[in-house]
Amino acid sequence: MTTATHEETLGFQTEVKQLLHLMIHSLYSNREIFLRELISNAADACDKLRYAALDNDAIFEGDSDLRIEIEHDQDAGTITLRDNGIGMNRDEVIENLGTIARSGTSEFLKQLSGEQQKDAKLIGQFGVGFYSGFIVADDITVRTRKAGTDASDGVEWRSQGEGEFSVADIELERHGTEIVLHLKEDAREFADDFRLKSLVRKYSDHIDVPVRMPKVEKAHDEEGNEIEGSETTTWETVNEATALWVRPKSEIDDDEYKAFYKHVAHDFSDPLTWSHNKVEGKLEYTSLLYVPGRAPFDLYERDGARGVKLYVQRVFIMDDAEQFLPLYLRFIKGVLDTRDLSLNVSRELLQQDPQVDKIKSALTKRSLDMLKKLAKDDEAYQTFWNTFGSVLKEGPAEDHANREKIAGLLRFSTTHTDSATQDQSLADYIGRMKEGQEKIYYIVADGFNAAKNSPHLEIFRKKGVEVLLLHDRIDEWLMSHLTEFEGKSFVDVAKGELDLGEVEDEEEKKAQEETAKAKEDLVKRVKEALGEAVQEVKVTHRLTDSPACVVLPEHEMGYQMRRIMEAAGQPLPEVKPILELNPEHALVTRLEGADDAAFGDLAHILLDQAIIAEGGHLDDPAAYVKRLNALLSA
Repeated sequence: MTTATHEETLGFQTEVKQLLHLMIHSLYSNREIFLRELISNAADACDKLRYAALDNDAIFEGDSDLRIEIEHDQDAGTITLRDNGIGMNRDEVIENLGTIARSGTSEFLKQLSGEQQKDAKLIGQFGVGFYSGFIVADDITVRTRKAGTDASDGVEWRSQGEGEFSVADIELERHGTEIVLHLKEDAREFADDFRLKSLVRKYSDHIDVPVRMPKVEKAHDEEGNEIEGSETTTWETVNEATALWVRPKSEIDDDEYKAFYKHVAHDFSDPLTWSHNKVEGKLEYTSLLYVPGRAPFDLYERDGARGVKLYVQRVFIMDDAEQFLPLYLRFIKGVLDTRDLSLNVSRELLQQDPQVDKIKSALTKRSLDMLKKLAKDDEAYQTFWNTFGSVLKEGPAEDHANREKIAGLLRFSTTHTDSATQDQSLADYIGRMKEGQEKIYYIVADGFNAAKNSPHLEIFRKKGVEVLLLHDRIDEWLMSHLTEFEGKSFVDVAKGELDLGEVEDEEEKKAQEETAKAKEDLVKRVKEALGEAVQEVKVTHRLTDSPACVVLPEHEMGYQMRRIMEAAGQPLPEVKPILELNPEHALVTRLEGADDAAFGDLAHILLDQAIIAEGGHLDDPAAYVKRLNALLSA
């Protein structure tokens, strides 16, 4: 190594400064994870070199025995971790160690509260990687050279984890990366042979790259005494160094599965569940899939990083191979190792390979079965649903073949509990259906209270018929693709004719027909007064407490979806509502007896109130207020 040249001092990206400060002050209780993160990065670097060497094995530079080495110096208070992986050039060093190249960074920092315990958990959603070294070190030196480049292309990066870092060119004989941690005084406990070995076995036993540490042995004389000056140093492999997914399930305990998840997902928290399977036959592959316990920040960015780590015959191919799971399962993490793809496969080739579709179909079913099994644990599944439920709701539109399976995993708010918590399944609903009920009823609204208090629910509450209360933005789109479940069709209670089937007896139906006939003149008069504002006016039996409600034609787009589409700049044709009047209500009785001057105003007030109760917006709110004031002061 020669003297450093072309040295420059650069400032950290603003987000990195904040993150470093937070980690140094908030993760004190979990300091030991720094070693797991650094080993995980080193293993990734070795995987990437192994893959790159498939096309050009010269970049091994005669050293194809990939490994990670850890040394320590107790007197100097340093830990050195090196790998002979892919390494970095100068530009990559500046980009990877001076910025955080991950979407959601700013959003992550906005959510920080300043409370150490909460913030430490938030970091787990983000992943800290290399920067975790500053939890225990107040000075870090990185020396690296990209495999396949000249020895003079080495780079040295130094920082004390504050506002800036320096980068210089150096001579470096070996490719790969070496990280030297200068430990803080209160972290010198980590410069200990036993402590480091125990951390490697605790967090990184599953890494399939050997993690080696020096082992000093002394010769002994005939009496068993150590011979001075006879010390010899050998390298001892500390971890299992066998890819966890190729080991038999019976030999892997839960702690190992959890540790491997944290390596794959770069997550601090445990997964909710996992599924480990080996398939042999026409297709040969091994999969290890996990359901995380928390969501990444880019969960709702449909173009964000997602997918499994792909291996072909244990050779790492790529991170985030999104072709093997549908978009609505983008939260699933894990590993896929297959024999059925070529080693030089690319993302473009994956899109054309018929084997990919077969594996995707199998992994999709495996993931849904894993969720079905998780659903038997109400508390764990509720955690899953609160985190990923709105993503799973994308499923029925994207995956027609598994629509029934996905529907069984959905959870809803309903009038059975009248709670905003979505914890009722469709199977629960069907199990509680009234005698004679053949349909699953639902209502869509902008919020839970709007759904819960909708006038459309009045007859259902009176009859004791349960209704699904849908209040997520995606719900109307979901229901446009979810037409039935277990042979029961879905019905929007705010659209079309209301048919309660055999829940209503013949006497009730006959009385409704007689009332409608008796009010024909009133209906005609209201329609004339409202003119083009409504499509139709009729007498209703939906209502028990409200004077009127608006209903849309059966196949018309609902108000919620219309507002979403309009907000996105999508022009939509105007839709006129159907006004339904409650003949038993005092306001309708008053309307019937009103003179011509007051009749028009009262009819418009009833229409406007019905639109407001539905969560709609009035075209002319001032006119409504003026009419209402006139009525109140009369």
